[in-house]
Amino acid sequence: MAKIKLPVRIPRIDMTPMVDLFCLLLTFFMLTTTFRPQEAVQVDTPSSISQKITPEKNVITILVSKDSKVYFNIDNGMDTSKHVRKDVLVNVGKQYNVTFTPAQLTKFEKMNSFGMPITKVGEWIDNSTNSELVSKLQTGIPIDSLDNQLAMWVHFSRLANPEAEAAIKGDGEADYKVVKKVLDVMQDKKINRFNLTTNLEQVTVQLDNK
Repeated sequence: MAKIKLPVRIPRIDMTPMVDLFCLLLTFFMLTTTFRPQEAVQVDTPSSISQKITPEKNVITILVSKDSKVYFNIDNGMDTSKHVRKDVLVNVGKQYNVTFTPAQLTKFEKMNSFGMPITKVGEWIDNSTNSELVSKLQTGIPIDSLDNQLAMWVHFSRLANPEAEAAIKGDGEADYKVVKKVLDVMQDKKINRFNLTTNLEQVTVQLDNK
């Protein structure tokens, strides 16, 4: 009696739902991801062997460029609904009788570091896509004793976000006197602990074969 051969069934997995899910996730990340704006100035930081990483959020950053100009930045913190950058800008502006439109305040929240007197910030916001004009406006934040605007930025940043850590990112060729003024501002505002941003230096360990 001949044997009856049963049809062989090859298992088949339908990948269509997974492809659809992948496309949905990709679309979601593309629409929700925000790229970090470029820093106002290129800073060539000195090297060190410290492996501590500066946090991504809750950071007050002060940059000192090669030509000893001072720049400032603060992020919106972990809870963006608090509008930290907006509050800081409004309060610093009040100290110098400078006001900003709602559109300028909204745009400022998405921008990055800057280095100019408060009277020029509005013009910088409105012309942020004009690289030539922005370069002319970036004359550095005043840190003189008679007009220490950096102290105002640090003060109101601490009020808006008490959890923010401070970080100083100075160029290796910056004037030490300018860096010293920045440190004096930090101490004056009771910030005695802060991060010094550096490049990680590779360390070669040699074994003694003796």
